[in-house]
Formats: sequence, structure tokens, C-alpha cells
Amino acid sequence: MCLLIGCYLGLMQGAEGLGYHWQWNRVPRYIIKKTAEGWQVGPLLHGLWLTLGITLTSLLLSLGIGLISALMRLSSSPMSRGIASVYLELVRNTPLLIQIFIIYFVFAPIFDLGRFSSAIWALSFFEGAYASEIIRAGILGIPVGQWEASASLGMNNHQNYRFIILPQALQQMIPPLTSQGISLVKDSALVSTIAIYDLTMQGQQIIAETFLTFEIWFVVAAIYLVVTTFLSILVKYLDYRLSGYINVN
Repeated sequence: MCLLIGCYLGLMQGAEGLGYHWQWNRVPRYIIKKTAEGWQVGPLLHGLWLTLGITLTSLLLSLGIGLISALMRLSSSPMSRGIASVYLELVRNTPLLIQIFIIYFVFAPIFDLGRFSSAIWALSFFEGAYASEIIRAGILGIPVGQWEASASLGMNNHQNYRFIILPQALQQMIPPLTSQGISLVKDSALVSTIAIYDLTMQGQQIIAETFLTFEIWFVVAAIYLVVTTFLSILVKYLDYRLSGYINVN
């Protein structure tokens, strides 16, 4: 709390030194406003809705990509392991911003992708690489006896993963995957670089029109903070429930 107060006072003093005049009374209309037709959401909430849509879609796709690449890395096929390893190394060792530009400016014209689709695929491939390692660690955390038990029941590899391994590994994977989802919310701010009017881009647009630089960026940061804090609480709740479930069983 003291740190936050100190930061606030420092920002206020810095703004005063620049001759900046705070105009917080102009900010609420960009969040929600009352018109002749009733209450309407402002551009910042429109941007937040788009951000959440991009995040949710990318999260679902990244889980699929992560699962496939994790199974490829655990495969007995050298080719599958090699392809998955190259994908992971390329994605994890290059900046997300560069990946967004490559997909949008290079692959989007080839596959006829729009800005929205390009952003989703870029985020999905990026987060999928990290989800892959989480899923692989969860699978490797299952005791060898579970594999042997399923083999003794005559299950093939597909049935083993579907009915025995993945349901147990899911309990260990949910908390870190949810944490990865929190990172995805913040990473999604980079899609504004290809003119997608998410929360960050809406903030930039408002600042360009009103010059409310500090006020708008503080509000945008506060909205991101509220969303990520809610997700963090959800992670702790899931971790608590899953820990209780595992201890009981």
C-alpha cells in the first residue's frame, strides 16, 4: 500500500512538473455513458470485450496446439519429436510482436486471413508452445504404474491417454494453464500493433483525440489489473479445490 501511495504521489508530482492538468471528469464517458437512448458502453468497454474474445478464442486454440505438440514430443516417432521441438524452439525464442508481424504481413495474404484471425493464430501458436510444456509435464507426472495398469487391461495408446492419463494429468495442469491464460490477457495488448481495436488500441485512439494521456492509460491499466486479478483469484480457488480433491482421494 505504501508503495502504491508513493508511486501515485511521484506520478502526480511528475505530471505537475510537466505542467499537466488532470481531467478525470472527462474519463467516465469513455467507459459508460448515458444518451437519449439510455446507458451505452463506451469505447474502452468495447475494446475490453474484443480483448476478452481474442483471449478466449486464442486460449482454446492454444490448448489444442499445446496438446498436439506435447503428444508429438512424447511420440516414439523421431520425425514427430523433431517437428514439435523445432516449433517450440522457434516460438519460445522469438518475440511475440515479431511473430504477429510475420503472420499478418507474410502468411495472412497467402491464406486470406484478416487482422482478427491473424492475431488469434499468432497468440495461439505463441501460447501453445508454453501450454505444450505444461501438458507434457502433467503427463510425465503420472506414475508409471498407471501406464502399466492400462496396458494390462488391454488398452491401446489412444484409450490409455483418453481414459487414464489425461484425466489424471488434468488435475495438475489446470492451475498453470489458467496462469498462462492470465499472461495471454496481457500479451493480447500487442495485437493493437496491427490496428485491432482492442482495449489498448481504443486507449490509444482516445488519447489521440483528447490528449488525456495519463488518465486514459491509468484506466486501461486498471481494467487489465481487474481482469488479471479476477483470474488470479480463480487460479487460487482451482488450486485449492484440486488440492483438496487430491488429498481426499
